[in-house]
Amino acid sequence: MKAKIDLFKTHVPASAVPAEIENARMPGLSCVKRLPSYLQLLRVLQAEGREYVSGTVLAGVHHLEPVIVRKDLAITGIMGTPRLGFRVTELITAIERFLGWDDQTKAVLVGVGHLGAALLGYRGFENFGLHIVAAFDVDPKKIGKWVHGCKVQTVNQLAEFVRRGEIKLGVLTVPAAVAQEAAEIMVCAGIRGIWNFTPVKLQVPETVVTQKEDLAEGLAVLSHRLRHLPAGKI
Repeated sequence: MKAKIDLFKTHVPASAVPAEIENARMPGLSCVKRLPSYLQLLRVLQAEGREYVSGTVLAGVHHLEPVIVRKDLAITGIMGTPRLGFRVTELITAIERFLGWDDQTKAVLVGVGHLGAALLGYRGFENFGLHIVAAFDVDPKKIGKWVHGCKVQTVNQLAEFVRRGEIKLGVLTVPAAVAQEAAEIMVCAGIRGIWNFTPVKLQVPETVVTQKEDLAEGLAVLSHRLRHLPAGKI
């Protein structure tokens, strides 16, 4: 494992920057973050048999200005119909295509602890075009066991599995102390996108993108807002 890490470090560009900084440079990132919420409502409307939806309806549900919704949807390339709005099925297809959710994306998961196991068992990823096809760990007690349909393999098998399956996306759910090391192993294996569920800000090459999901940050915001709620009856 140490040899792999040293090899990785010799290939990291000097200009490598944390993905959080790189993400900040991306235009329209706020818009991209809003698209899944539109999609969620659209799927509900589709199930109810609704044929059209207006930008005003989408804006009202999400507490946005209608002009923001129209700009958001414009990037998908779809156009609404005057007085009718957007055709629900077409808008769903356009958003899924823009986000890359119209086709299954295969991913591997590294770190089969409590969180990793929970993510392996979450079937909702299928709605987002994500399919976790394999799980990897270094704990001998976990190797060979089946977790929610995935057989846990040793990390030494990661590179071959990624190469054979042409997999570019990885989910990282290891302890913080080994997060950077695990990320480097994933990059060496050929992973080019890391969904990071650790609190660590990963240092990766410019050719790799990451998205950090910090549960502690989310809980801190929620706790702060809860403590400052105005007193009153429910």
